[in-house]
Parts: sequence; structure tokens; C-alpha cells
Amino acid sequence: MTKRGTDLPFALPATTPAARARARRIDDALANAHPDAHCELNWGQPHELLFATILSAQCTDVAVNRATESLFSAFPTVENFAQASPEMIGKHIKTIGLHRNKAKFLHGSACLLLENHQGEVPQTLEDLVALPGVARKTANVVLGNAFGLNVGVVVDTHVSRLSTRFGLTTASTPLGIEKDLMALFPRERWCMLSHRMIFHGRRVCKARHGRCQEDPLCQRYCSEAASVE
Repeated sequence: MTKRGTDLPFALPATTPAARARARRIDDALANAHPDAHCELNWGQPHELLFATILSAQCTDVAVNRATESLFSAFPTVENFAQASPEMIGKHIKTIGLHRNKAKFLHGSACLLLENHQGEVPQTLEDLVALPGVARKTANVVLGNAFGLNVGVVVDTHVSRLSTRFGLTTASTPLGIEKDLMALFPRERWCMLSHRMIFHGRRVCKARHGRCQEDPLCQRYCSEAASVE
């Protein structure tokens, strides 16, 4: 086992130079294929990214962006969210799955941001996961994109699928997959790695009816294609 960074709360799996070199080749190929990869949630301020990511659980980014356009217009500041009731917030996100619970999460998070962080989004994973509706994946999204902090790798359904197909992990849990990716890829690549995988998973290496057979990257690395490096 190895640690990549003394601030990590857990040891990372041991890897080989060959495995790390292969991982770099995959990331380089993803970067060439998707030079415009980025977070597809619309946000301007860190609290907007935090709240949009909370809303994105079991929901598409497209649907979240439709809802947050009016939501962020009605409640432009953390104070506005805290002063509103969950019911008032919920009126703007009715198209989002589990909108009543998520409205409570947004309101509760806003209140805690004011109470404990002077209305600012904290820049540590420990403080973020203490907020309602925030788990490790959401915290990684916020830290990586709002603050440029590579604390971990965002593992969503696309990252999970591609990591398995590309032979980067045999783990079956999001945390297990994240640890494997953190061990294989340089820390400075963690945030963009997830964006590139998500872009490729949404556009090419889909769960169903993907284009793996005709995609050069998948032909080389994906188990869904004919041959794999």
C-alpha cells in the first residue's frame, strides 16, 4: 500500500510502473479526444456549484441546469437560500427527482454555511461532507472545480463504467474505484480525469448502444471493443 499525499485519509493500493504508464496513456488519449472536457453543471459562485451538485444526485446535468436557471435567479446568495423556506426553494426544482428532500438539503446547507463558515463554501472535504446532502463525490466536485483542489477523483456512473472497461479497477464500490484511480494517476490529473471519462462515457462509451467498436480509443483500451491493450 502507498500514500500519494500526506493529507489523504487512507492508504492507496500498490501499483506497478507499467500500470501507471498505461493509465497515463489512457488519460492522454482521453485528453486528445475531449480537449473541451469540463464540468457540465452551470454555476458562477462556489455555493452554486455545491447546490447544483447536490441536485444532480440521480438526475442529469441537463435537467439540473434547467432548474437552477430560475433557482439561482430567485436566490442569488447563500443568505437568500437560508432565509427562504424549503417549500419556497422546492417550487423552483419540481422537475428534479426527490425535489422535496433536495430543497431541505439546500436550505440546511445554506444555514450551516452561514452558521459555521461565514457564508462561504469550505475548502476541506471534512467540512463539506458535514453539510446535508453532501457525500464524498459531491465534495470532490466542489473542491476540484471551484477551488482547484485535487482531493480525490469523482466517481459517477460513467467513471465507474469506464474504469472497469478500461481495466483500471476491479473494485465494485465507488470508494474502491476512487482509490484505484488515485493510485494510478498523478494527483494533478484527478479532477480533469473525471471530466474526460464523463465526456467519453456520455458521448462514446455508453452503457447501452455505445460506439466502442468504431472509436479508436475504445478499440485500444475498452473491453467492449475488439482488442484491448
